[in-house]
Amino acid sequence: MEGNKSAYSAASPEEQLNHSPPPPDNEEKTTHLRFLLSNAEAGSVIGKGGATINDIQSQSGARVQLSRNFEYFPGTSDRIIMVSGTIDDVLKAVNLILSKLLDEFYPEDGGETDPQSKIRLVVPNSSCGGIIGKGGSIIRSLMEESSASIKISSQDTYYPGLHDRLVTVSGSLGEQMRAVELILLKLVEDQYYHQSAHAPFPYPAVAYNGMNYGPNAPGPKYQNNRSPNKPQEDRSSSITIGIADEHIGIVVGRGGRNIMELSQLSGARIKISERGDFMSGTSDRKVTITGSQRSIHMAESMISEKIASVAERE
Repeated sequence: MEGNKSAYSAASPEEQLNHSPPPPDNEEKTTHLRFLLSNAEAGSVIGKGGATINDIQSQSGARVQLSRNFEYFPGTSDRIIMVSGTIDDVLKAVNLILSKLLDEFYPEDGGETDPQSKIRLVVPNSSCGGIIGKGGSIIRSLMEESSASIKISSQDTYYPGLHDRLVTVSGSLGEQMRAVELILLKLVEDQYYHQSAHAPFPYPAVAYNGMNYGPNAPGPKYQNNRSPNKPQEDRSSSITIGIADEHIGIVVGRGGRNIMELSQLSGARIKISERGDFMSGTSDRKVTITGSQRSIHMAESMISEKIASVAERE
């Protein structure tokens, strides 16, 4: 692994994390880091019977949690992993995870350069300013010091209740780890970031099933296109989302009032599965939304907002 500017890639996992250690008063601070994994990557990290994830926790001293199946980061089909512990322990765990994924999903091609990969960190909107800096000054210095590429997604208005952005770090393992360390040291200075530490999947109880309504996204697959000559957004289709059983009453409302209102306002038809009929592998009820893409998106957003507003009062 010649030619890499970072000290991480040339050392063992234990030695790597001695590079530029956090100041003594930071060593005992507890923090967390959330990032995205595909289902295949999540399976690799968990291992058979949970053996791999237990090993990672034992070696690092950090706690590693994953969102459940079908609990995807909004607009993606990726699960969320949360690593928590002291700064040093979190970095050790992230290094072990990325090293394993690099070996399994980014095999070396025999060239002199290190394999390139990326990690997508989940960071609260309010904490991104501390990474970007005035006029982008901080993010430029982070990229210069780590030699990694760092890109921050724009704020997404498509999902009510989503207050996070994705920070994508690309480069070799050493470059990524150095950038992650620098970013984490910025985040621990942010008081709000500590308050954002909760379960790996803190979003409203709607499972988005990887549907992405962003401007460059494919959108849902149209299973029942009844009018092929109509514009795509006006074609009739349906999607099924999962909603936690305990939140179904919020969607239905007393005497079905809420679900009727949602249907009338969005123009979509909303059908909820019978008790005990759950999304595969979960305890979430099936909610099928049928209509045009616009009406489906509106209904899904309204359902998400209604659940989020009630959850905030609890």
